[in-house]
Amino acid sequence: MIDIRMPRLSDTMEEGAIVAWHKKPGDAVEVGDVLVEIETDKATMEHEAYEAGTLHDILFPEGETVSIGTVIARIDDGRDHPVETSAEDGASPGTSPPATRSGPPAPGRAPASAPAPASPEGGTTSPSARRPLATPLVRRLARDNDIDLSEITGSGPGGRIVRVDIEKALARGAATTGHTAPPDSGSAAAPSEGGPTRATAVPFDTTRRVVSRRLTESSSSVPHFSVTAVADVEELLALRARINAELDTTGQRKVSLNDLIVRASAIALREHPGVNASYSEEGRGATLLHEHVNIGVAVASDHGLVVPVIADADRMTVSSIAVESRRLVGLAKDRKLSGADMTGGTFTISNLGMYQVERFTAIINPPEGAILAVGAALPEPVVVDDAVAVRHRIRCTLSADHRIIDGALAARFLSTLTSLLEHPLRIIA
Repeated sequence: MIDIRMPRLSDTMEEGAIVAWHKKPGDAVEVGDVLVEIETDKATMEHEAYEAGTLHDILFPEGETVSIGTVIARIDDGRDHPVETSAEDGASPGTSPPATRSGPPAPGRAPASAPAPASPEGGTTSPSARRPLATPLVRRLARDNDIDLSEITGSGPGGRIVRVDIEKALARGAATTGHTAPPDSGSAAAPSEGGPTRATAVPFDTTRRVVSRRLTESSSSVPHFSVTAVADVEELLALRARINAELDTTGQRKVSLNDLIVRASAIALREHPGVNASYSEEGRGATLLHEHVNIGVAVASDHGLVVPVIADADRMTVSSIAVESRRLVGLAKDRKLSGADMTGGTFTISNLGMYQVERFTAIINPPEGAILAVGAALPEPVVVDDAVAVRHRIRCTLSADHRIIDGALAARFLSTLTSLLEHPLRIIA
């Protein structure tokens, strides 16, 4: 047998959700055949077979979330291999239990069977009274939402309770009572005048769980500080209009304001390599200065926040950045980003200007050392040549890891960035 394990499909992946099996037990499997679609913290990806044979069994059904390294299926290649149990069967991922044989027991030896646990009356406990079969994830969801697993019929193999069963139970509770958990009658808090608070629990999917964990770790373990600068982008907007007018005549895709900001940031990072850096625990601590300027662009999709990466942005033209950015955003919205599309980032830009947000601070995306939060280009009255004029201005806030980036370095980076935005011909030169 060949064990098919939950693969690591991204650098931040710790577990994956099985979206769809493309083969069923008994199907022939050739090298390169797509076995399963897996939802990671960043995208849904296809996992191919690396060896041929016949799919023997599937250990986790669709909708189940599994830790990396756990055996999720087995392929029979016609050879005799030791059989490994999955983490769900009691063995931790990556460990191999003693080899077992699939043939009959040795003569004179009866097959071993575990005795049923004794009941208080001295008999045996029926299987229905035993602990329900469920994964650690399902047990946590049940505990968080006050759901009794013994009252749920599992739809997984062998009656195993899977995440879909929990979601159905939550939906039933919301439909019948308006909330998923009964109010706590023993709570010291007084009830509201309108009666019990109504709420529906929406379980986190894989993306939201990982985003929650990583941002919590970043905000609690990385010493953040933020600095803000304002740039007059009147000339930048005019240049963008001229560029797009030219591109429109040739049928090429237009560039966005964010494309110009990505290009300007890449130039500024090349000039200030200390910002294009990461913190390392190596030795007594070290600053990793990256040779490439790979800018991640935060994308808010229907499935959660993802950060695809534009590699070597400092070596690309603005129009090339525009094409690559649209490709990545499209893949993100369709959950088709590959691992290569989301790895290797050295700096991130989060732009909420399209929502008319004036200014905000963002949380660093580890292991990167900084993130740029960009607000909207808004018209403001400013003094120009001793006269008041209305100009479009934009606020950029840099959040940085204070272990490797000091305030003065962050300020110099923003000074370079704002100068580029205010003199945009240097961005496209």
